[in-house]
Amino acid sequence: MPDHGKRVYDSILELLPSVENPTPLVRIRRLSPFEHTTVYVKLEWYNPFGAVKDRVAANLLRAAEEQGLKLEHLVEPTSGNTGMALAMLANARHLDFTATLSLAIPEEKRAALRAFGAHLVELADDLCPMPGQPEGAMEKASEMARQPGWHELNQYKNPANPDAHFRTTGPEVWKQTDGKVTHFVAGLGTCGTITGAGRYLKSRNPGVKVLGVHPGEGHDIPGVRSRRALALTDFFLPLEYDGIREIDNDVAYRMCKRLNQEESIIAGPSSGMALAGAFELVPDEPGAICVVMFPDNVFKYTSSLRKHLPELFPTAEPAAADEEGPAGEIAMAPSAPAAPKEIAPTETARMIREGAALIDVRTPGEFVAGHLPEAVNVPIQALQAGPVQGLPADKNQPIVTICATGRRSLVAVDLLKKQGYTNVSSSRGGMRDWTTEAAAKR
Repeated sequence: MPDHGKRVYDSILELLPSVENPTPLVRIRRLSPFEHTTVYVKLEWYNPFGAVKDRVAANLLRAAEEQGLKLEHLVEPTSGNTGMALAMLANARHLDFTATLSLAIPEEKRAALRAFGAHLVELADDLCPMPGQPEGAMEKASEMARQPGWHELNQYKNPANPDAHFRTTGPEVWKQTDGKVTHFVAGLGTCGTITGAGRYLKSRNPGVKVLGVHPGEGHDIPGVRSRRALALTDFFLPLEYDGIREIDNDVAYRMCKRLNQEESIIAGPSSGMALAGAFELVPDEPGAICVVMFPDNVFKYTSSLRKHLPELFPTAEPAAADEEGPAGEIAMAPSAPAAPKEIAPTETARMIREGAALIDVRTPGEFVAGHLPEAVNVPIQALQAGPVQGLPADKNQPIVTICATGRRSLVAVDLLKKQGYTNVSSSRGGMRDWTTEAAAKR
């Protein structure tokens, strides 16, 4: 047995959490709006591979091995953290691992997966994997798993997912609060955390309130799912929960920033979302003890922070060396204005009237089913492969990309910029928002 008192281990796998080796609880003090309720957050980046999904990945493999499955090559659709844990656990077991995932996942996570030894299949998918999309991560993983020697553990349907939290997270929270926890709050992704831990806590005290927090449609918070997307995971069981709250991008990212700067807790955006939801869902009353799950830290989300907290990324650049100020100091000159990455549908319409190229990056089937007359169809898969026909010859001509909901078109902006196009924007909300905002104003 590992000696957790000395913190000396024979293997990194001995750091996986348990009641004897829990991830820490830290009290929220400056940000809490409560006079009576005590709020603790559970810091899941203390898992050996940096996120709450280490628990799930380890239990998925444990269950597969106990079932006698012969594992050789694992494949899993992921928004990042499960893939990272499976990659490291596969390394420890001398297995191969392939992750199918969206190009909208922050580059930091994709780079880490490569560093961890995972093979990546990057696709024009939603931020979190969604079924029913021919180009999507779920469909691709299922297809690859049909190869001899390949196996998909399937965190979205495998009961070992919530079981991981029934075995570890729930018992840890119970013991760490001396059985006094009254409210348990978690962000909703696969829903393994809230369902598994919630079931354990309610088995010990049916009065514990289990609360879920999710983002809105078209969100940009990796690892969690909108209400529509939640219906597609087997473990979203709202009848078992005592409350659900939606938190939007801006609130989540602002809370993430405040956590780092005011509480000195290096939490990521989904943690900010969960805490903001807890503040709205949990009552302020004597004796209340709330525990909020913080899935991972902020370091994986630099590109997401750039988009939602632009004040953290000053745009000033040094002027040319011959532009010196007093005492020989180099003057600072502002950068030239850049095209905004996202524009409103009404702005898209204006740019089209003024000669911008409209590039629809959906699949040909989606395009044929309905598109704007000015649009040229260049599927994002083609852009991923390199320069293609249908793009403007003039690299300075304004381009607007559009898709179904604005996800793929944002990825397309970066792909086009890598090909040298200088003035590229994405139509915010895609065809969904176009039909409600722009059509009547054209």
